[in-house]
Amino acid sequence: MEDKRMAQDFKGAAEAQIRAVSGRPTSASTPMEFWQGLSATVVDRIADNWHATTEKFKAGRRQHYLSAEFLMGRALLNNLLNLGLVEEAEKATNAFGMNLTDILEQEPDAALGNGGLGRLAACFLDSCATQDLPVVGYGILYRYGLFKQVFSNGYQTETPDSWMEEEYPFIVRHQEETRFVTYADLKVRAVPYDLPITGYGTDNVGTLRLWKAEPIEEFDYAAFNSQRFTDAIVDRERTMDISRVLYPNDSTYEGKVLRVRQQYFFCSASLQEIVENHLTQHGTLANFAEYNSIQLNDTHPVLAIPELMRLLMDEHGLGWEKAWDIVSKTFAYTNHTVLAEALETWEISIFDRLFPRVMEIVWEIDRRFRMEMHAMGLDEGRINYMAPVSNGLVHMAWIACYASFSINGVAALHTEIIKRETLGEWHAIWPEKFNNKTNGVTPRRWLNQCNPRLSALLTEVTGSDAWVTDLDVLADYADKGTDEIYDRLNEIKYANKVAFAEWIYKRQGIEIDPEAIFDVQIKRLHEYKRQLLNIMYVIDLYFRIKENPKLDVPKRVFIFGAKAAPGYVRAKAIIKLINEVGRLVNNDADVDGRLKVVFVENYNVSPAEKIIPAADVSEQISTAGKEASGTSNMKFMMNGALTLGTLDGANVEILEAVGADNAYIFGAKEEELPELRRTYDPRYQYETVPGLKRVLDAFTDGTLDDGNTGMFHDLRWSLLNSNGWDPADVYYLLGDFDAYRTARDQMAADYADRRHWAQMCWQNITLSGRFSSDRTIRDYAREVWKIEPTKI
Repeated sequence: MEDKRMAQDFKGAAEAQIRAVSGRPTSASTPMEFWQGLSATVVDRIADNWHATTEKFKAGRRQHYLSAEFLMGRALLNNLLNLGLVEEAEKATNAFGMNLTDILEQEPDAALGNGGLGRLAACFLDSCATQDLPVVGYGILYRYGLFKQVFSNGYQTETPDSWMEEEYPFIVRHQEETRFVTYADLKVRAVPYDLPITGYGTDNVGTLRLWKAEPIEEFDYAAFNSQRFTDAIVDRERTMDISRVLYPNDSTYEGKVLRVRQQYFFCSASLQEIVENHLTQHGTLANFAEYNSIQLNDTHPVLAIPELMRLLMDEHGLGWEKAWDIVSKTFAYTNHTVLAEALETWEISIFDRLFPRVMEIVWEIDRRFRMEMHAMGLDEGRINYMAPVSNGLVHMAWIACYASFSINGVAALHTEIIKRETLGEWHAIWPEKFNNKTNGVTPRRWLNQCNPRLSALLTEVTGSDAWVTDLDVLADYADKGTDEIYDRLNEIKYANKVAFAEWIYKRQGIEIDPEAIFDVQIKRLHEYKRQLLNIMYVIDLYFRIKENPKLDVPKRVFIFGAKAAPGYVRAKAIIKLINEVGRLVNNDADVDGRLKVVFVENYNVSPAEKIIPAADVSEQISTAGKEASGTSNMKFMMNGALTLGTLDGANVEILEAVGADNAYIFGAKEEELPELRRTYDPRYQYETVPGLKRVLDAFTDGTLDDGNTGMFHDLRWSLLNSNGWDPADVYYLLGDFDAYRTARDQMAADYADRRHWAQMCWQNITLSGRFSSDRTIRDYAREVWKIEPTKI
C-alpha cells in the first residue's frame, strides 16, 4: 500500500511539473517536456535535503574542489538510480503512455568538460556525496562548453554545442549570491548556478557551483539610441565570452588572454564566497585554514593562490606573513602530467593587462621564494628554473608547488615520475609534500547505471547491492566464478553488443556484427595516446588479409571515439586518417565484413555509456611514462573488457590487481626507453619490421586519400624524421609496433575460447575495487583534506 501511495505521489508531482513546463496536458506534451518535468520533479524531491546539506556543511570543515571542467554526463537517470526512484518514474511515464528510456534520451550532455580531467572531477563529486563528505565543487557554467564534433568527408569540424538551449532543470540560478570580479579593463558579475550531486543511498545532496559571467549593464543605452549598435554591446559580449566556451583556442595572444580571464573569473568568485562564508560562520580569518581546504585540479585554478592573498590583504587587512601562513595551509595541488614542458605558463604581459595587483603579488611571491632558496644554498641556475616568474613567464605549476601543503600524482608510476623528473627539484626540497592518489571512477555511473545486465548478475551473485557503494565486496568472489557465471557473462556481453550495434546504426548508419570482437580506444586525441599506432595495426591487418584472403582472422570491429583540440593540426590529421582507413576497409568486398572501423562521432559521456559495456578489448596503448593515469582503463575493467596496453599510468596497477594472465601487456617500459632511445633508428624499423614499410607507404602512395592537404605526408614524416627539436617518432610507435601486433594477434586468437575469456573478464570485474573513486576520495579525505563524513 505504501509503495502504491509513493508511486502515486511521484506520478502526481511529475504530472504537475510536466504540465507547468509544457503549458499543455501530459497527453499533448513532447518527450523533451517530459524530460524537463521529470527532472524538475527530482529537484523538487531533493530540495529540502539539498538545502539542509549545504547549511550543515557550511558550519564545519569543508573541502573546496576547484576545476576548470566537470564532465558530468546526463543527470536524470543517475539521480533516479541514486534516489531509488527508477521504478516510480517508469510507472509514472508508462501511465502517461510514454517510455522512460525514450525520455532519458532527450537529455543533452552537459558540455562542461573535455576528457579525463573533467570526468575525474565528476566521479569525485559523486563519491563525496555518496560518502557524506563535506565537499563543494566550483567551476564555470560554459554556455557552449566543448565543441560538438562533426565529421565532414572524414575531417573533424567543430560546431557550438548548445546544450542548454532547451533549459536544464538540474541547474538552479542563485542571483542573490552574485559576486563581482574586477579586471583592469572590465568588471563583471559572477552569477552562481548550482547543480545538485545526489549520493547513492544517502539523504545528503552535494553541490557543484558553476559561475556564469554576466555584464553589469545589459548594453549602453545611449550608444544604442545614437544608432551605434555594435558599440552598445561591446562590453556585454566581452563579458559573455568569459563563460561562453571551454578552452578557447589559445594559439593566439588574444586567445591566451581569454583563457587567463576565465581562470581568474572562477577562482576569484569562488574565493570571495568561501571567505565570506567563513567569516559569517566563524567571525575571524585566523582559523581559515582549520575550516577550509582547497584542491587545485591541475594548474587551471592556480590563480586562486595570489587571489586569496589579495583578498586577505587588500579586502581584510592581513599582513603578508599572516596571509601567506593561511594560504600555505589551505591549498593542495593535483598534477596531471609528466611533461614539464606541458605545465601551464602565461606571459607576464597578460597578467599586467588583466590584473596588475595580482601580478604585484606574484612578483612578491617570486621575490620571497628566491630569497628562501638562496638561504638554502641553491645555485642561481636552479633557483631561476624553479622561480614562479622567469624568462618573461609566470609558471603556474611552480606557484602551486611553492604554496601548496600537498602535491599529488594520480597513479603510482606517475607519482614516481613527477618526484624523480617533472617536479624533481621540488621533491628534493620538500619530499614531505608529495603523495600519490591513484585515480578512480564511480561504480554508480560506470557499472550500476551503464551496465544494468551485469549489475543484476553481480547483485545476484553477491546477494545484495552493497557492491554499488563498496566495490571491494566483489573481491570475495574473484575465485568463485563458475561455468554458469562465465556463460552468463558471455550472454550479457553479447546482449550489450547487440544494443550498441543497434545504437550506432541508428546514430551513424553503420552496420556491425555483434559476433565480432569489439576492440575499443576512446579518449582524447593526442599523439602520446597513440591512436595512430592503433590504426596502423588495422592497416597492417587489412594488407595481410588482402595478401592472403584465406588468412584465419577473427571478425573484428575497431571502435574509436575522440575529439582533437581545434588547433591541434596533427591530431586532426590522425582523425582523418582513421576515417579514411574506415572508408577503405569498410567498403572492400575482399575483407567481407571481417574487419570494420567505427569512429563514434561527437564522443562524450553518453556514447561512452553505450560503448564501454559492449567492449571486449580496452586499448590503453600510450607511450610508457606519458599517461598520468587514465580512467577509461578502469571503466573498461569494471565492465569486463580486457586491457591491452603498455605499462603506463594506472595500467601498472591494473596488472598488479589482475595478474599477467588476465591482461595483454606489450612494449617498452618507462625505465627502458631512455636507453633504447640512445640507439633508436625508426628508419631501421621501417625497413626491417615485416609489414611496417607498406603501412607507412600507404599514407602517401595513393592508397589513402587526405584530399591533397599533405596531412598524411606530415604524419609519415614525423615518424621517420627529426624536426630539429623533437626526435623522429617521438612517441616510439615504430619501436613498439611489432610487439603490439603480436599481443593484439594473440588476444584475437584467445577470444575463440569464450569460456576462458569470460573467466579472465570475471577476474577484471571482481578485482576492480581499488579503482573505485570511493577509495580515491577516502584517501584524499583522510590524508590530505582532513574531513569526516557529515550526515544531515
